[in-house]
Amino acid sequence: MILALYRMLTTSATPMIRLYLRGRKKRGKEDQERFHERLGLPKRKRPEGALAWLHAASVGESLSMLPLVERLLAEKDGLKVMVTTGTVTSAKLMAERLPEGAFHQYIPVDLLKYVRRFLDHWRPDLALWAESEFWPNLVSETANRNIPLVLINGRISPSSHMGWQRYKSLINKLLSGFTLCLGQTEEDAWRLLSLGAHRAKCLGNLKFAAPPLPADPLELKRLEAVLKDRRRWLAASTHPGEEEMFARACVKLKKKHPGLLGIIVPRHPQRGGEIAKALRGMGLNAAQRSSDEEVSENTDIYVADTMGELGLFFRLAGIVFMGKSLVPLGGQNPLEAALLDCAILHGPHIANFREIFSRLKEDGGAEEADGEADLALKAEKLLANKKDRDRMAKAAKDFAAAEAGILDAIMAELKPLLDQMGEPDERA
Repeated sequence: MILALYRMLTTSATPMIRLYLRGRKKRGKEDQERFHERLGLPKRKRPEGALAWLHAASVGESLSMLPLVERLLAEKDGLKVMVTTGTVTSAKLMAERLPEGAFHQYIPVDLLKYVRRFLDHWRPDLALWAESEFWPNLVSETANRNIPLVLINGRISPSSHMGWQRYKSLINKLLSGFTLCLGQTEEDAWRLLSLGAHRAKCLGNLKFAAPPLPADPLELKRLEAVLKDRRRWLAASTHPGEEEMFARACVKLKKKHPGLLGIIVPRHPQRGGEIAKALRGMGLNAAQRSSDEEVSENTDIYVADTMGELGLFFRLAGIVFMGKSLVPLGGQNPLEAALLDCAILHGPHIANFREIFSRLKEDGGAEEADGEADLALKAEKLLANKKDRDRMAKAAKDFAAAEAGILDAIMAELKPLLDQMGEPDERA
């Protein structure tokens, strides 16, 4: 009933949705050249043979799926993998990172007409859905076509679980269409079952299988030569409000560590200009990477507002504050920093990754700061004591590496479905 109402409302609202999308195009939030894909009108031909479709919402989810894409291609001869995302940023990253045999498309807007065009064209043999983006038309129409549908690294936060209670019949309908749901945690698996999944289990978090973020070795060597022995620390994937807090912490720390360099990598690089302007308004000397401004001995904070270079700055920093956690937004994944020898600090708002942070903290790889002043205090201790910093970084790396076998467990669950893809298409 609710699904039918959703379809009726979205169909009747098509002119308004098109107007909204036109506005997004003007603001650069949609890809001008490939916008037709969002309407379910791909120009690329479907590849011959078996096709697995993997959908991930944006940057973080798609990057975490890359190891799975590589394993799928390695273990199924002739298989092709299509990865869909919904953002321009993730599309650029996928163009750089996807291996041979895989390709990117934009996910169609969740209007029934666009969804059916998309599925009619691609005819996937298997659909793998990452985390928690349950678009009603996409999910239900895929299931209606008897395409095996598996939720990978499923995540249902306590607030989402509570919110779905108001639309229990809709989420029950959507989750019942999944052949299997693999939750990130036991709690996620339980919530999925309680909301209507027929089969749900926890094998672990696929983010543990992600390889270290790449970095240009020549640029790393160049920056190390520029910085020499300067102490530095990094604020990674920051959100509005956190840059100023980090900057004020830097001002305090420079009283004891005069040569200290703060580095900010904002979650959204397009904010780099406004961040640099705000820092200069605070009287700080800020250099902006996207404008090719070099770091000098007078630079207080380096705003690294470029795409795909977080691995470079993790390697340079050694001490990292994970953003989205001093503001109430749920935190960012710390495993990428952990894999690259970083001692990790974070704020109190970590609901999205609470289990990972909790276990990381138990193992001695992370510490929580309850606010701006505490962040400066904890960073100062790490800057002052290399032995403690190295011990913390090693604990974080050991923790991140300990569960790398999660990918094998997921592939074992997918094997029966992959084997079936070699058989005649019963859906024809």
